[in-house]
Amino acid sequence: MRDEMTFVERLQNDLRDVRWPEPAVLRERARRRRRRAMVGTATAVLVLAAGPVIAGLRLGGPPAVAPPQSSQSAHVEIPHEVLVQPTDLTAMTDPPLGQAGVGELVQIDKLLPVCLEEQGRAAYWEPSRYSRSQTLLRASADGARQPADVLLSQDVYRIAPERVAGFFSRLDEMLAPCANWRSTGDVLWGDRIARAEADHRWEVTDRDFAGDEAMLIRHTITATRNLDTGATREPAPPDTTAVLRVGDLITVLTLNRDAPDPELRRVATIAAQRLCLASNAPC
Repeated sequence: MRDEMTFVERLQNDLRDVRWPEPAVLRERARRRRRRAMVGTATAVLVLAAGPVIAGLRLGGPPAVAPPQSSQSAHVEIPHEVLVQPTDLTAMTDPPLGQAGVGELVQIDKLLPVCLEEQGRAAYWEPSRYSRSQTLLRASADGARQPADVLLSQDVYRIAPERVAGFFSRLDEMLAPCANWRSTGDVLWGDRIARAEADHRWEVTDRDFAGDEAMLIRHTITATRNLDTGATREPAPPDTTAVLRVGDLITVLTLNRDAPDPELRRVATIAAQRLCLASNAPC
């Protein structure tokens, strides 16, 4: 009981120090991140384990780049039409959920910065000029949702021309220290808080299959081990993310966890073709 109270007291202290944004800002962020909430059990457990670290994580680096002045010779904002369309998928979907943004940070994986921070390394995401995101959910007659109903998540970012050429080299540098990483932290185990650990692995499984540059990044988690009792939980299937560049545009794509890598490559190739219409310079 005392261990549980210690955890609750620490959580309450942390919450008292939080400076909450305005309600409109919170609603904006919630819409952008709602698709990330429907994840597998093993990943959810490990995100909770990393929670105390994430709370103080500095993803920043320099401030977001100010949006450029529009001109007739260059695309600036990202139109919805250049994103993956529902007809590009093999399953029926509901209308897309999405929004546009300015000055967003390019994010590939939420746990990757935690891995870097725990090793004393900088966790830095590239600032974008403009962005657009969407989620495609499996068509549902009754409105009930399950994690498997998230068929596609896509973020598209426009990067400053002087920065976009080296984007994948910098991403390789971030991935290398996290090829093997052991996560340890507090997790919810049944109805109690327990100390647990799991091993993570990030690896690039394919390159340059679409667009100007591309990567398939696989994140694998081992069974979660309860350090108090020795009990284990079976791991969820790996998560695979496609990251590709077309001109000055970077897109990050994930499909349903059950989708095989060839399907992700197929959809990523379609995404690259669509982005050609909005890239600087057009394909």
